[in-house]
Amino acid sequence: MKVFLTRRIFPDALDALKEAGIVPTVWTERRGLSRQELIEHCSRQDALLGIGAQQLDSDFFKACPHLRAVVLHSVGFDHVDIAAATAFGIPVGNTPDVLSKATADTAFLLMLAVSRKAFFHHRRVTGGQWNFFEPMAYLGRELDGNTLGIFGMGKIGKALARRCKAAFGMRIIYHNRHRDLDAEEELGATWVSFEELLQQSEVLSLHAALSSETTGRFDADAFGKMKPDAIFINTARGAMHDEAALRAALEAGQIWGAGLDVTNPEPMNPENPLLHLENVAVLPHIGSATLETRKRMAAICVENLIAAARNERLPYLVNPGVYDRKRV
Repeated sequence: MKVFLTRRIFPDALDALKEAGIVPTVWTERRGLSRQELIEHCSRQDALLGIGAQQLDSDFFKACPHLRAVVLHSVGFDHVDIAAATAFGIPVGNTPDVLSKATADTAFLLMLAVSRKAFFHHRRVTGGQWNFFEPMAYLGRELDGNTLGIFGMGKIGKALARRCKAAFGMRIIYHNRHRDLDAEEELGATWVSFEELLQQSEVLSLHAALSSETTGRFDADAFGKMKPDAIFINTARGAMHDEAALRAALEAGQIWGAGLDVTNPEPMNPENPLLHLENVAVLPHIGSATLETRKRMAAICVENLIAAARNERLPYLVNPGVYDRKRV
């Protein structure tokens, strides 16, 4: 089986593919592929290992109906038309349950960085502005005993809640479509309505999946209902928040600060005014960017590709119904 990789991965993962008789072709240019380039490469391959957020819509699957598998180097699959893949009989694999701790650490890092204006103070140092002590200038906030609100109490949300409860004794509230009794028992978490989540959270962290329901959920109306001392954290998907509304809320003092690992669009324009606010910290989507996590993600991708090469069910599968259908 031949597979096209849209980015480089660890050499040991490539070696594992080759040992299994899979022939990899790797895109090595430091730029994203155009739609036509991706289709042209896939037309000569049997499978795709998608690394990054390349859109795989119904037109892509119409152009590449021969693919034996599309394997994603990510947990999220909102950039893939799963219904179209299933209709064409193409199994789609992902890397679930592997980056929860790493992403929770990133959210925790952003929460601390915002609370102490760390990125802003670093710019002061590098800009030669650390030259006079003012005891009432550029003050941060303490987090001890604050209320942490989790939007989407899944594995990542629980991992963050554990960290915040252990480190700062934070009270945990959350909003899901359904109550999570395990989280309530383990963390003493309390389910609240979306309105209550906005009104009560002193740190509000997003960990839900992107969907039609969550896209744009945090808009001007939502920010207007939050506490003026609230910190907004998003390590989920940039499309969940309206960045113009977020900027307006920060500048008007409707909320206290924001930490973003995801933006809309990505990458963020370096001239974006959010980057220059003292109470904002922005990272370049590094939620899973640890050596341990990325190696495990590559290993899961290899498992999925080897299964596809053997005409076996993908062990980490997004669309299980695909095996009940005939190819279009």
